[in-house]
Amino acid sequence: MLFCLLIPFAIQALMIIFDEWVYHLKRGLPRWERIGHPIDTASFILCLCFVQFFQFSPSALLWYILLAVISCLLITKDEFMHKHHCEASEHWVHAILFINHPLLLISIGLLWYAVSSEPSPWFLSESANNTVLITVFMQGQTLFTLLFMLYQIIYWNFIWKLKENR
Repeated sequence: MLFCLLIPFAIQALMIIFDEWVYHLKRGLPRWERIGHPIDTASFILCLCFVQFFQFSPSALLWYILLAVISCLLITKDEFMHKHHCEASEHWVHAILFINHPLLLISIGLLWYAVSSEPSPWFLSESANNTVLITVFMQGQTLFTLLFMLYQIIYWNFIWKLKENR
């Protein structure tokens, strides 16, 4: 079951890379996207950090669900403008990302629960119950996502703008 919880992470990475390097680099990003995309990424980072800094509990779970719902709603904010800037295939990539985002956040919540639970929850086999591995994986995801957000800010708001102005 642990493998199933990791599938949304792989889908997210592949689709974000595809969206970024096929569509965004091809069409460029208007100012509202150069600002909005890092905000979307920050909302996801907030969810990742929450599960790493707070112990799982019923009240903490409610806060996590609130953050996850906000993140899910926030990532759709640009679609009203995307209809004027994106081709149909890019809309399809966004649809996949929108479907995957809540699955990813559910996986994070289940991994958070798994790390905090004793004995092992039903969805982890005994061989997969390695809290250190899950913790390191989540820390790696947080670091990778933070680096991606820094790329979004630096490349699109400084480097790309310099290229565009030439």
